[in-house]
Amino acid sequence: MLARELLGRGHTVRGFGAPPGLVPRSGEDSPPGAEHAWTKLEAFQPEILIAYDALSPAAVRGARMARRLDATLLLVEVGLPEVGRWLARWRSRVGEMLWGRYVRKTADALVALDPVAREQARREGFSDGLVRLVPHGVDVVQFRPGLLSPLVGQHRIRGRILLYVGRLSAGRGVDVLVKAFARTVGQRNDWSLVIAGDGPTQPSLRAMVERLGVAARVHWLSRPRVEELPGLMGASTMLVVPARDDVVMGRQIGRALACGLPVFASSLPRLGELFEHEEQGLLVEPGSVEGWTEAIRRAAGSPSARGRWSRNARRLAEERLGWPVITSRFEKILLEAREHAALRRNTAHMGGGTGRRYGA
Repeated sequence: MLARELLGRGHTVRGFGAPPGLVPRSGEDSPPGAEHAWTKLEAFQPEILIAYDALSPAAVRGARMARRLDATLLLVEVGLPEVGRWLARWRSRVGEMLWGRYVRKTADALVALDPVAREQARREGFSDGLVRLVPHGVDVVQFRPGLLSPLVGQHRIRGRILLYVGRLSAGRGVDVLVKAFARTVGQRNDWSLVIAGDGPTQPSLRAMVERLGVAARVHWLSRPRVEELPGLMGASTMLVVPARDDVVMGRQIGRALACGLPVFASSLPRLGELFEHEEQGLLVEPGSVEGWTEAIRRAAGSPSARGRWSRNARRLAEERLGWPVITSRFEKILLEAREHAALRRNTAHMGGGTGRRYGA
């Protein structure tokens, strides 16, 4: 989506190291295989290189090419959770030992996608002056209010809907959500809990639902495709993200906000950055059954609050998370990075303007 927006603003974009067709590209001819081979990146002669994951092999390749071509290097850090993804964390440690200093000396800017990623960049030794926080973008055209979903009728879901979308595994907090639902609107006929996802904890969660006597009000869906999400969110009343830790990155939160769907999420750094407590929904203490019980009870009893949260959600998505807004922020950072590169290399100032060449 970032590449698509940059193309629409007159930039020339190529993707290297990504599967063919994944990164939209401009129509210029390029050497055969250039989208696949790092060795042919030099033929493209980009002015700016964008590499993902600050200490990854892609980052050091980007750093080497940036030096060879005297190009600007922008890194994008996703941020690894404190738990899980051990292989990715091991690779990060290896990268720090083998080429961390080299990449840090070459980088002209680093974009962190959430506060966890920003803290990781700081721990990896990147200076605060290079780090900028820019959230995940959202397609506010695809995700918008007023859409409907055939899944509701197919699964005979009735009443207002609490929607969970994601993996069912340790750290996701779905057990806390089920307990809070059973204590509140799960005892009524006009609310349903929709759990759209699968994973290793599903059998124990199903057993819990049966034991708590709310099986008739809980609906189990497989993980919906991206094209199914706007309608499912449009048919729902609230999105719930009861994560216990930062393994959950909150990608569904921005999509829900764009659909005008209020969000209830655990008060964790990367989730709390995406919306404001009491403005687009509520932030709840992670792992607290009492906290989630009170939040659900409050929302169920206040249609006016839900309406206000809904209106604010769409407005926030348009003003802060839409891809045109995110791309404008990237463009500003890219220009700042070029200025940083010019100063660092003791070269003449490379002025702004559009029409630049990017290699991602």
